[in-house]
Order: sequence, then structure tokens, then C-alpha cells
Amino acid sequence: MPPTGTTPAPTTAIAPVHPTVTPPQPPPGAPAAHLATCHAILATLLPYRRTLDTGHDLGPDAYPAQLRQLAPRVAAGAPVLFTLPGFPCKSPNPAKVLGHLPDEGERLSLRFLDDLCARVTAVHPPGARVLICSDGHVFSDLVHVPDRHIDAYGDALRALIRDEGLTHLDVFDLRDVYGDLPNDAKRTRIHARHAPSLETLRAQTRGDEPTRRLYQGITRFLFEDTVSFTGSRSALQRDCRTRAYGVIQRSRAWGDLIAAHHPDACRLSIHPQPRGSAKFGIRLLDAPDVWLTPWHSCLLRHTDGRRELMRRADAERLGRLVLCQGRPSHYEATGAG
Repeated sequence: MPPTGTTPAPTTAIAPVHPTVTPPQPPPGAPAAHLATCHAILATLLPYRRTLDTGHDLGPDAYPAQLRQLAPRVAAGAPVLFTLPGFPCKSPNPAKVLGHLPDEGERLSLRFLDDLCARVTAVHPPGARVLICSDGHVFSDLVHVPDRHIDAYGDALRALIRDEGLTHLDVFDLRDVYGDLPNDAKRTRIHARHAPSLETLRAQTRGDEPTRRLYQGITRFLFEDTVSFTGSRSALQRDCRTRAYGVIQRSRAWGDLIAAHHPDACRLSIHPQPRGSAKFGIRLLDAPDVWLTPWHSCLLRHTDGRRELMRRADAERLGRLVLCQGRPSHYEATGAG
């Protein structure tokens, strides 16, 4: 689906789309790869892998793509860098979320990522960082969320990282690439330069099972998140299928741009990923649906201390609303949950 908008001249200096980035080099005399350390880092991530695969748990050797991604920085004695596209904006469906700003679900997810980096540091002393590649502006027109809400979400996300003292996390978004260029122009530019063709994507959806699952999952989210559609249910389904292709095109474009800016990173994903993928799916919090994220839900804290993501409408039936600094934060279960 072609993006909307025109491409006026930028109002500020724009970073190059394909910057020259020199990956860290191993010191003279160092081995080509510190495989044992790479194994230990990956073993730290494996308990939180997000996947649709079934079968026995496998060790780090089953993930050669991730071992290859980790090797250069480990060999160079540099901090490991993980890039994680996600944390775009809240769903526009008020039956799923508490509002358009980050809440307890995001706070706990960010803390989890920061703690994960600390655990990596225990096996790789140079440490680790997670670069959260916030992608709300990439497809805000397709998910029907105002750009002003995405700016507010991104600004609040940065403030949350700062206020919580999460020193292993940073945020990267289209503002870091295209400066103050209008948002429609940013989307036009990234789509034109990086997105796969619609024909290519349709063929992959028909022939590749992970792509088909991704397409179905995004179509479902778009259908659930559309709150003001005046046509029939079947017309909405057709509209969501069309927009789902556009979301995947832009998501692929965003991934390509991230790789151009951070070629030496290990790529994480909030979507389930099959074994053998170049992306490693990461589960942030417990949820009954493997596709559920903090920005499509809210958090319920059970009486036994368990924390679970679920739709707001479901959490309301099970608990009472908790405010933090005057804003809705999460629900506390009132029964035996």
C-alpha cells in the first residue's frame, strides 16, 4: 500500500539513511570468536524466547544466526548491542488499554530488558545494551493513531527510562533519522527506500508460514483496534487485510533502516520467531496470547504476585484500577485470580 503525503524539503539537517558505521574490531591476537561467551549470552536469553514452535527446548547451538550476530562484539571485547523494534504507541481501542501513554506494562517490560542486560554482563563483563527502536511513526497512518499521541508516548517512554534509572536502555526512532521532517514525508521516504514490493510480500505470505502467521496476527490486531468504522464487518476485514500488508512493508523497511544504522547488533523481535530466523523473539511479560504486548493490553497484578497482560475489559472484571501519579497504571486483582 503506498504511503500518503509528499516529500517537502527537510527543515533540519537529516542523518544519512545508510551511515558509515564501523563495527568494533577484535584486538590483535584475539580469537575470531569467543564461542563460549556467545553461548552463555544466548543461554541467558533462551528462557524468554517468544515463539510458536513446539517440541523440546534446544540449546544455543540451535541458533547459529544469533551466535554469528553476537560474535564480533564479543571478540572485540565491546558491549553487546541488541536492537528491539517495538514500543510504538498504545492501541486506539479503549477496551484493550488504559490510555495513550505508557503504563505499568511498559514500566515492567523496560525493567525486564534492563535486568536482562545486567544478567548478560555477568557472563560478558563489557556488558550489553538494548536499543528500543520505537516504530510508531513508521505506520501510525495505517494503525489510525495520531502522530501527536506517538510523540507523547515516545517522550514518556524516554522519561520512564530516565526516572527508573534503566542505564542499559536507549530509544531510537524516526526523529533520530529524519529530524523535523513532517511525519508523512518521513513515512514516504522510508517506504520508498526500504519497503519490499506488495507483490513480493503477497507471494511470501502465500508461501512462507512465518510470514503468513505474521500477516494473520497483524490483521487480527488491526481488526480489534479499529473503533470507528462505518462499513460492514466484511468491509472492515478487507480494509484490515490491506492495511496489514502496509504495516508489514513498513516494518520490513524499519528493520532495514535499523540494520543500516546498527549493522553490528543482535536483532530481537517482539513477534514470535521460528528457530533459524535472523530475529530472536523475546517475551517481555506473561500473557495468555503469544502475540500480546504491553501496548495492546494492560497489566493485572494477581493476589499471588503474578503479573499478567490482558485486555482492559477483562482486567476490569477481575480487579480494581490503580493510579500512579494521577494516571491509570494497572489493575490489582480482588479475588483469588
